[in-house]
This record gives sequence, C-alpha cells and structure tokens, in this order.
Amino acid sequence: MFEGMDKQEARQAILDSVAAYYQKYEGEQHTFQPGDSIRYAGRVYDEHELVNGVDSVLEFWLTAGRFTEKLEKQLGEYLGLKYVSLTNSGSSANLLAIAALTSPLLPDNRRLKKGDEVITVAAAFPTTVTPILQVGAIPVFVDIKIPYYNIDSNMLEKAYSEGKTKAVILAHSLGNPFNLKAVKAFCDAHDLWLVEDNCDALGAEYTIDGVTKKTGAWGDIGTSSFYPAHHMTMGEGGAVYTDNPVLNRAIRSFRDWGRDCHCLGGHDNMCGHRYDGNYGQLPHGYDHKYVYSHFGYNLKITDIQAAIGSAQAEKVPQFADLRRQHAAYYFEKLDDLQDRLILPKVEDGALPSWFGFPITVIREEDRDRIVQALEGHHIQTRMLFSGNIIRHPCFDGIRGTDAYRVVGTLEDSDRTLYQTFWIGVYPGMTEEMMDYTVQIIRDTLKN
Repeated sequence: MFEGMDKQEARQAILDSVAAYYQKYEGEQHTFQPGDSIRYAGRVYDEHELVNGVDSVLEFWLTAGRFTEKLEKQLGEYLGLKYVSLTNSGSSANLLAIAALTSPLLPDNRRLKKGDEVITVAAAFPTTVTPILQVGAIPVFVDIKIPYYNIDSNMLEKAYSEGKTKAVILAHSLGNPFNLKAVKAFCDAHDLWLVEDNCDALGAEYTIDGVTKKTGAWGDIGTSSFYPAHHMTMGEGGAVYTDNPVLNRAIRSFRDWGRDCHCLGGHDNMCGHRYDGNYGQLPHGYDHKYVYSHFGYNLKITDIQAAIGSAQAEKVPQFADLRRQHAAYYFEKLDDLQDRLILPKVEDGALPSWFGFPITVIREEDRDRIVQALEGHHIQTRMLFSGNIIRHPCFDGIRGTDAYRVVGTLEDSDRTLYQTFWIGVYPGMTEEMMDYTVQIIRDTLKN
C-alpha cells in the first residue's frame, strides 16, 4: 500500500483512509422510528475525531503532548481565560480545584484548611461535594430553588461563618446557570473563593452589568467534564481553568504528582535553573524536576484523548446552540401541560447550555408513572443527580456528626427526590425523537 511513499505521505494516506471509512460506514443518518432507543445523552462526532485519534496513535507519544497543548489553548480562547489544565475527569477537575485552595502558595488568611467551611447545595452531584470532605473541610449545605434547580441565593448569608467560611462551590445545574450576580457579590463581599462546577454547562453564558462571560470564567476556578454524556467528549477527561497565575501553579502541581517544576511534558530546564535552587531541606541544586511542593496526584490525560477532544472542541458552539434549540422545543411542546408539570426557569442574565431538560411534576404520583412509561418505550430518563446528597448511604458514616452542616430545611432538594426527573436535549436528538417523547408524556398524563 505504501510503495513509493515516504513516511509523511504514508501517514497522510492512512488518515485519508480513516476519513473515507467514516464517510462510507459511519456517516449515514438513521431515521428514527417509534420504539427505537432515545438516549438521554451521547457522543456526536464525525471523521475529524477519528482522524485526530489515529494521527495521535501513529505519533505514539501517548502521555500529554502536542494535542494536549493545543486543546488547552483552544479551551482557553473559547472561555476567555489564560490558564487551562486538562485532567482525566470532571471529578478530578473538582478535586484539583478544591485542593488548589489548600496550597501554601496562597495567603494564610485565604487558604482552605481542615475545619474550614465551603458552601454548596445539597442537590449536587457527589463529586462536587466529595473533594471538600477529602481535604478535611466542612461542606455547608443549603437548598436549591425549583424550577431553577440552583442555589437559593437568599441562604448564602445564613450559611456564612465569620473566619471559617473560605469558599463557595456550585454547579450550573443541567447547564442552567445559577445566579452568578448574587453569588459573586456575596463572595466578593466576604473575600471568598468561588469555584464554578461547569461540568454540565460548557457553552453557557452569564451577563452582569453589561459584561458577558462564559460560565466557568466568572469564578476564581472553573471545571469541566468530557465524559461521553457531556457537551464535548474524549471518553473520559476534564479541565480546570482560571485567570489566577498562583492558582494555576497550584492546580498544575497537584495534578502532576505535586511537583514544584512546571516544565511542559517532554521538556527539561525551561527556566534555566534546574540545578541551582534551594528547596526545603534538600541539598543546594537538587534537580528541580524532582522537588515536590504539594502532596499531589497523577491526574493527567493521554494525548490520544486530547486529540479527540481537540476535534470536539471545534463543535462546542454548534453543540450548545443545538441544546438550546432542543430545550426551546420542549418548552413549546409542553407549555400547555403546566397545570401538571413545572417547567424550568432561567435567571435574568443567563443563557443556558442545557445538559438536560428538568421537569417537576405537581402531583407526586405522576413522576414515577411518567418515568416508567418513558423508560418502557426505550426513552432514557434521569433523576436530578443525588436529589439530596445527605440522604444517600455515603453519609451514613458521618450522619449526625460535625463533618458537615445544614442550613435551612432543604425542602426543594427533598422535593426533587419524589417529583423531579429530566430528559435529554443532546445534539443527537431529532424532532421525531422529541415529538415521540412528548407524546408518551401526554398519553401518560391523559390516562
């Protein structure tokens, strides 16, 4: 096959064949028929992801490399931020975000220490909460507001503890931005760190006083997930991003074994001072590549993942628009059922990038009936993640202790356990799929 070709020509021939393979065997669009499976989410891709993936395999660098650097730059430009660090999952991204706040690089009065408090919501995905406990801090749980499914910002001052509260971490639930104006004003007033868990919301925007930014760019740190269900994917993967150079240094260190050196992968002595520094109680000139300033992890990605993610990143604006269009379709088609269903609402200034379309039933018994009917017709549904995380078995070992604190009644968080579910709006949805979903909901409520 490669006779007469040099290495670069042979490589290009392979990549051209991969693109042709996709066009011939994978590019055909399936016409939906009632009874076909309708997923709540899924990967949407074309030949560019396959070509990038194979290109990376042929290079066989494997660990973080040129595609990783490219994707970090792409995401930074899209989000309008200086620093992006790719990691192996959105959960790891949240761990790195919280761990960075414990860094001794930070001023002592702002550094998150054991026994300090971090405000969050009870209706959260576990890995928004887990890192708080893992670093020895205390999560302070407040309620959400239905039908926004985000923090009741009126509870922030009630949750605040002078001298103990150090940070707020909140997710933009299902891609619907929380009240960033109120939350940011609260954090600014009390000199608190704000971490935006942006794993559900890549492509969403928020406007405050005429300034529009992508969600994830308003806080001190933002995080993303690139799991197949999310707004873009590389199988597994995530990102942590910030405009703060000190936080970025801490994030990179915690991600890369805790090392003090910040040379890029495959590069040595970029600063020119690899062997002339003084660190801790180490001998003078100890190799900086093996100096550790944090108790860190290895949470990097492979370049194959980043290669696929780089192609996906180019599609994020289109994906976000499609998600908004699909949500708008459900708003329209379900509008006349609002005597039975509570449809989601959006904060002033917010432009969602919907991960899913949440619905709360007015009559409790309707939730299970609708969910069972949809699932029985091969239409996937999901609960609002944990609903109320403190009701789950993972809290059994710390229930009733001072490992966490609850402010208020968590009434709406509890309500989601019995009355809320959501359906998909991902870019692979079609009008036929959504019409069929609406039909099953209508038929169930009518019967």
